[in-house]
Amino acid sequence: MEKEKFQGTGRRKRAVARIMLSPGEGKVLINGRTPEDYFPIPTLRVCILQPLKATDTLKKFNVHVNVRGGGTAGQAEAVRHGIARALIKADETLRATLKSAGFLRRDPRMKERKKYGQKGARRQFQWTKR
Repeated sequence: MEKEKFQGTGRRKRAVARIMLSPGEGKVLINGRTPEDYFPIPTLRVCILQPLKATDTLKKFNVHVNVRGGGTAGQAEAVRHGIARALIKADETLRATLKSAGFLRRDPRMKERKKYGQKGARRQFQWTKR
C-alpha cells in the first residue's frame, strides 16, 4: 500500500461521517477526540471498529473521522458505514467480507415527516363525538 489517504462517507438517519484512512498503527480520532471520549457507551465504540476487526486491519490504518448531525447511535453507525467504504477503496479484495457482514449497506430508515391535519407523522388529533 502506498502512503496515501482513502476517503469514505457514511450516513445514518441525519448523521454524516467523513472518514480518512491512512496507513499507520491503528489510531482513531473522532472530531479530534478519542473514541472513549466521544462515545461514552461501550457498545457504540465496538460498533465503529467492526469493519476493521472483520477484515483484520485494526493495526494497519489510522482513522480520522469528522462526523456531525443526528444522535450518538446514528453517528456511530455512520462512522461504521464510512470506514467500510474507505476500506474498499484501500483494498478491493475486502469487499466480499464487508458485504457479507452487512457493513456496506446504508440503512434507509429515516424519520417520517409530520403530515398536515395531524398531530405528528401518524398520530392524529384526539377525536370527540361532540
